[in-house]
Amino acid sequence: MGTVGGSLSVQCQYEKEFKENNKYWCKSPCLASLRTKIVETTKSEREVRSGRVSIRDHPATLTFTVTLESLTESDEGTYRCGIHRPWTEGLIDLTFPVEVSVSPGESHTPSPRPSSRLPDLYLVTRWSGQTWN
Repeated sequence: MGTVGGSLSVQCQYEKEFKENNKYWCKSPCLASLRTKIVETTKSEREVRSGRVSIRDHPATLTFTVTLESLTESDEGTYRCGIHRPWTEGLIDLTFPVEVSVSPGESHTPSPRPSSRLPDLYLVTRWSGQTWN
């Protein structure tokens, strides 16, 4: 949960076998044919930004972080952290649902935030075997 105008981050952990796979963030249902990915890493780009959303892969710690900035009420909904697995190998992407809620901000004008400030919410998910914990 975040507040209008604020930010939130989601950190997903994954197994070592997925270290080189692309990681992404999408709005559910995340169907490949609909190209619903909002932002996705590549092997050459471990950090990618698309508008108010960024994703950063941290292979050394087997995690990736998605940050949503300048939240609006329209950002509410179900999203998914995803790990791409090639269709050529007959594999389906691994995804984990994340429910994003945005509440109204404070009634006064917020003061500017330093870029080093932590997000309002930091959610950690963990990938273990065939299920997300």
